[in-house]
Amino acid sequence: MPLSTIQLIAVAIIPVLFAITVHEVAHGWVASKFGDSTAKMLGRLSLNPVKHIDPVGTILVPALMLFLGGFLFGWAKPVPVDSRNFKNPRYDMIWVAIAGPLSNLLMAFMWAIILKLCYVFLQSEHMLFDPLIAMAQIGIQINIVLFVLNLIPIPPLDGSKVLMGLLPGSMSYKLSRIEPYGFFIVLALIYLGVFSVILKPVNHAFIAFVSVVLGF
Repeated sequence: MPLSTIQLIAVAIIPVLFAITVHEVAHGWVASKFGDSTAKMLGRLSLNPVKHIDPVGTILVPALMLFLGGFLFGWAKPVPVDSRNFKNPRYDMIWVAIAGPLSNLLMAFMWAIILKLCYVFLQSEHMLFDPLIAMAQIGIQINIVLFVLNLIPIPPLDGSKVLMGLLPGSMSYKLSRIEPYGFFIVLALIYLGVFSVILKPVNHAFIAFVSVVLGF
């Protein structure tokens, strides 16, 4: 039985909060491994969503996107990272930046495992477990969206930090100057459908991979 919009929002809360929270914790955790304990000292290496919630990015935007029927995305308060504490700031920041998107890819796979288990073990009473199935499907969706979105090399997204670590100093500086306009550029890419064009092949590739590994 299809879930109502209110029911969908209710079951989306857990996967959305985990997707955004674990993403930020991954940044802080990897930063701590490279010598920067800023996030740890500020209590941001916690899976408690309250420490990471941004009222607009974590609550309002995902709820609005779900209500309007678009793909889910959102953001949390960025975990503070001080690259001056790294031995090799430019290159260490690459690993810190990519940790967030990779955590989303891992979570998408974990939700896929949960979805597989639902279909295998709960098939006889399928309707009773519709909310859990919907939760897993939303978990896959938002984590794949966050994985792809954050790898776009537009400041302040994680992909830009990876690219800035690889580019020569002058080009890296020029890319960093885009940051005040980055949010609006990303919104334009989403509005114009450019992001969907990027997302679809990655989504299909993930589904194909999961189908082979988990036997969907």
